[in-house]
Amino acid sequence: MSNEHKHQKKRSELLKVIQNRRINEDYYVLEVESKQSTSDILPGQFVEILVKDTRNAFLRRPISIYNVIPERNSFELLIQIVGEGTQLLSQLKVNDNVDIMFPLGKSFTLAEAKQKVLLVGGGVGVAPLLYLSQKLKQNGVETHILLGGRGANNIIEVKNFEQYSKINISTDDGSIGEKGFVTQHSVMQNMDFDMIYSCGPDPMMRAVAKLAKEQNINCEVSLENMMACGIGACLCCVTETTSGHQCVCTDGPVFNTKVLDWK
Repeated sequence: MSNEHKHQKKRSELLKVIQNRRINEDYYVLEVESKQSTSDILPGQFVEILVKDTRNAFLRRPISIYNVIPERNSFELLIQIVGEGTQLLSQLKVNDNVDIMFPLGKSFTLAEAKQKVLLVGGGVGVAPLLYLSQKLKQNGVETHILLGGRGANNIIEVKNFEQYSKINISTDDGSIGEKGFVTQHSVMQNMDFDMIYSCGPDPMMRAVAKLAKEQNINCEVSLENMMACGIGACLCCVTETTSGHQCVCTDGPVFNTKVLDWK
């Protein structure tokens, strides 16, 4: 574990909503403010958020940290509406309070200056890749990103990613960018990258990892297993690795694909 992780303090706090920005009917960005500095948050970490006033969402919801704004002691969460819990969170207003436990999990390993990397995100899986791309650019890394989705409605926040990365787009229906799965995109055919990072649907990450392995390129993925507690207590997010069973919420969510027991 890096020293950065060792010195981090996990906290459970009532955070104040300072922005709730709707992207489209399926996605929104929630910005919340802490009473403490948020500058210790690392790319790839997540939060566990408590949804109140719901019959079905008893457990906290794991949400990737999308962006960090240290000068405001705040961070952003990119959220997709998929059920009652995320629907209720989408209705939060400025100055509302929300109970959040953060920062949780292990982060991505940052590539070094002058290296060339590819980030591959599918749907809401792009969420942990914005802050990562920002940190990579600060490190002097040449960053390319491939955004994938079913159609144009699933390709979101392109302008934000353009600040830090060269953009490539792939959609299943060809409504924007190249038509096909991300692994069929032209940027994946000429794999001259030092590192690949990916987050999104499980089959997509497995396909990206397979291509990376064939080209002998280091690959890290952020797994999206159901993480009910965020602290390794409930064991519902266990994944198979070369070292045996590991909890995604504490040993991950970021893993090098070499250690994942993916058949």
